[in-house]
Amino acid sequence: MQRVDIVTIFPEALAYLDHSILKRARDRGVLQVVVWDLRDFTTDRHRQVDDTPYGGGAGMVMKPEPFFAAVEAIRAAAPYTTPRIILTSPQGERFTHAVAQKLAAQGHLIILCGHYEGIDERVRRGLATDEISIGDYVLTGGELPAMVIVDAVARFISGVVGDATSVEADSFADGLLDHPHYTRPPEFRAMKVPDVLLSGNHEAVRRWRHAQRLRRTLARRPDLLTADTLGEEDRRVLDEVEPEREGPGSI
Repeated sequence: MQRVDIVTIFPEALAYLDHSILKRARDRGVLQVVVWDLRDFTTDRHRQVDDTPYGGGAGMVMKPEPFFAAVEAIRAAAPYTTPRIILTSPQGERFTHAVAQKLAAQGHLIILCGHYEGIDERVRRGLATDEISIGDYVLTGGELPAMVIVDAVARFISGVVGDATSVEADSFADGLLDHPHYTRPPEFRAMKVPDVLLSGNHEAVRRWRHAQRLRRTLARRPDLLTADTLGEEDRRVLDEVEPEREGPGSI
């Protein structure tokens, strides 16, 4: 079972974890998620978790003491694990499919959610084993990144996703983006499902989907098409396909 502890000043913001696939995984005991309120680890009557920055400047900085106390409490609650302690930060390692897969094998994760102007540097130096960024932008807090990390990591845990083959076929699983998906009806507002998907020819469907994955990757993420990700069939198909044309709604 994978255990994830999340430390935050807004526990209610993590309500997403109580729904859908993640909720079913938690109910089955495949995934354990414990949310801790950072304010419970303060020692003053105002439950203060931040203070003004040394040296001056705008904003407030989150204090180190509550984070250290929270991690010590988590370690006491799960004494037989060696957790990875993740600090969500725009300065951290970019979160990718490969990183999620690696974290899923750890067994126990502690995620520290920042807020305000930042977190005292001693939390990074004295607690965090990892700093992770979900993208090159700044959010108001670490709760959204924490949920992204948990959701992506959970998909690699056996028993979380009903059909394990769907994880194996995800975008980025083998370095390519996913192929287009269709369901009923066969025609909607003059847009038809490709004939090959209605043909019943499984080999033709497989080849079409593979070509579409290459085509979509070529159009949207050509940086993913490296020598390490391309086999002989890939190179042959690439010689035959045109990059995908972006339709309405593309940005």
